[in-house]
Amino acid sequence: MKWLDLPPVWLAAFLVLAWLQATYGAGGLGFGAVWADLAGGLLVGGGVLLIVLAAVEMRRARTTIIPHLEADRLVTTGIFARSRNPIYLGDSMILLGLILCWDAVLALPLVPVFMWIIQRRFILPEEDRLMRKFRAQFTRYAQETRRWL
Repeated sequence: MKWLDLPPVWLAAFLVLAWLQATYGAGGLGFGAVWADLAGGLLVGGGVLLIVLAAVEMRRARTTIIPHLEADRLVTTGIFARSRNPIYLGDSMILLGLILCWDAVLALPLVPVFMWIIQRRFILPEEDRLMRKFRAQFTRYAQETRRWL
């Protein structure tokens, strides 16, 4: 069951909720403009790009991308110099982008809820493990680089 507690599974669940809201509970609401499709597409594309850049950087550093495993190295280069959590940021961008594309107005509150769950379930425990393993190096990194943006 531990494989169910992974960020992509949480993202998929929130995407299903957003899609269900757009499909069955729109209530006549919509963003109504082409800008929503454009912004949504840009957010989805940007989110995928962030995830790919982060995965490449972690692969280059030869450390795990699996959240529940202990990292072999602290990755602070590439996209990680801009955000401590570019993969989770990318997931959030994908969720928001698809909500915009699907005209799921009532699903907008899912984005901060998703980010809160990700922070509690994954980010805080990961940062705790990194702090214990890399101490001063992680402290310096956390002071210089924001958690999300």
